[in-house]
Amino acid sequence: MPENDTASGTAGDPAGGESGAVEAPEQGSSSPPVLRRTLTFRDLIVYGLLFIAPMAPVGIFGTLQAKSHGAITLVYLVATVAMAFTAYSYAQMVRVAPQAGSVYTYARVGLGEGAGFIAGWMAMLDYLLIPAVAYLFSGIAMHALVPEVHQWVWTALAVVVTTLLNLWGVRTAAVVGFAVLAMEIAVLAVFVVAAVAELVAHGAQRGWAAPLTGEGSFSMTAVLAAVSVAVLSYLGFDAIAAFAEEARGAHGPAAGAGQRGADRVARAVITCLVVAGVLFAVQTYLAALLAPMSAAELAAKPGTQGEAFYATVDASVGGWLHDLVAASKALGAAFAALAGQAAAGRLLFAMARDRRLPGAMAKVDVGSGVPRRALLGAAVVTLVAAVWAARRADGLDHLSSIVNVGALTAFALLHASVIGWFRVRRRAEMPSVLRHVVVPVVGLAVVVAVIVEASRTAQLVGAVWLAVGLG
Repeated sequence: MPENDTASGTAGDPAGGESGAVEAPEQGSSSPPVLRRTLTFRDLIVYGLLFIAPMAPVGIFGTLQAKSHGAITLVYLVATVAMAFTAYSYAQMVRVAPQAGSVYTYARVGLGEGAGFIAGWMAMLDYLLIPAVAYLFSGIAMHALVPEVHQWVWTALAVVVTTLLNLWGVRTAAVVGFAVLAMEIAVLAVFVVAAVAELVAHGAQRGWAAPLTGEGSFSMTAVLAAVSVAVLSYLGFDAIAAFAEEARGAHGPAAGAGQRGADRVARAVITCLVVAGVLFAVQTYLAALLAPMSAAELAAKPGTQGEAFYATVDASVGGWLHDLVAASKALGAAFAALAGQAAAGRLLFAMARDRRLPGAMAKVDVGSGVPRRALLGAAVVTLVAAVWAARRADGLDHLSSIVNVGALTAFALLHASVIGWFRVRRRAEMPSVLRHVVVPVVGLAVVVAVIVEASRTAQLVGAVWLAVGLG
């Protein structure tokens, strides 16, 4: 396909203009390249929920049950509130800089060029490796269904198919993603109906309040320890901000166009978090009531934790729902990776446009309107990581232990950016102490607490990646 040959450059004055917002420039012969405004509010929600996955708690249900002493639904309610501070900071900053690049752009305008690069660099680690984990999940599930084909082949095939969809165009990928998301939610609805029917017919395995109060004595320490793991289920809602430049009305010569698009993205970020929180709370509440093993038994037998949700479905409903959930997770994982790869491409594009990465990745394809080279660059890295992990017995453990620290570090810089922009750079406009100081400070405290609780491997990899970025 032919490509836009516009030279890359900076995407706007980091200090902002009189309006207090940093606008993406219009496409032109002497302007940096920009992306097409094609995404609706529904499309933004689709990308966010695809990346999160409606049934994200399935894989860590047993772990959280054991860690929280049975109060898993309370864990997800607290985690939703905890991540709401980050979502609100995103909503604040997307109105300041409605451009591709997400937290990279926000740190750049709020804290300066150096902090912006580090935010983008740390987010890059997350956006490149989370899709690799999702592709690997898809390959493992497909290998279980068709064991004659090695899982690395299925993994590579998932990368190729979703990359082609992303290259086809952001709107096309959103339409296909919507169909997959609808399927995932339908499967979740089947589980909810079947679980309610089982509860009505045979009752619960434990008290109706147990998923909120725990089994036996309540422990807030145990709940907070589990929250530090549960918040990782929400990573992905932030990817919506990466599409800010492609939301309809995100920028343009008409007065107020940028604000309308930014408001749409801000609402999508918060809506996605709330919807995910509700879905997570409902499914974990029902599963906890029906689980054949108590939280104490799961804690005593760590090897049973990974399959705890599936064991619950088998014991209470039947094997047919087990297979349906497994198939849904296989397809859903591949399309979660699609959303992650698309967000990674926008991040690389934005950094290249600002000359923080090779300028070749700042080209926009004329036919599809997507940053094709940036997408292909992200796909290659993800493919190598996913196939490498798929060919190793311990590959999943290695990848899953390091994928979160990059995003968490970027979140920390996001909260600092809110303070930097509204309290330092825009002091004359009398910013709100609650919105522009209290909220980001609390959000920063939550993120730091989760980083402290992360695995030593994740902390080490994050430190090394940060050191390379600083270098």
